[in-house]
Amino acid sequence: MDQDKGKAGTRVENRDPEQIKEEIEQTREELGDTVAAVTEKADVKKQAKAKVAGAKEKAATKKAAAKQKTTETKERATAKAKEVTPESAGAGMEQAQQAARENPVPLMVGLGVAAGFVLGWLVGSR
Repeated sequence: MDQDKGKAGTRVENRDPEQIKEEIEQTREELGDTVAAVTEKADVKKQAKAKVAGAKEKAATKKAAAKQKTTETKERATAKAKEVTPESAGAGMEQAQQAARENPVPLMVGLGVAAGFVLGWLVGSR
């Protein structure tokens, strides 16, 4: 006679009242956790805010990466331009003179074309 029939017709062992209280308390905690989980899933506004926050964070990360890439590209372009560009106009003139001395043909062709334009302009204006 250790067992009695419960309300649902299942057998229930005779237990210590303290044990029953502990089981009830554990069941309440589990039920509370379940209710909290269901409530959180049902909170559409909170979920939407979380998604917006995630999207903002992702966009900020992409923005930072794009800014970094732009800065690196700018620095490379500036360095390359400094390599190619002479330090001053005098240095540029020296560079042009050196190029003309090394290869006079393009200079002569350019001077011939310029002279042809001037001559054509003078003849055409009469």
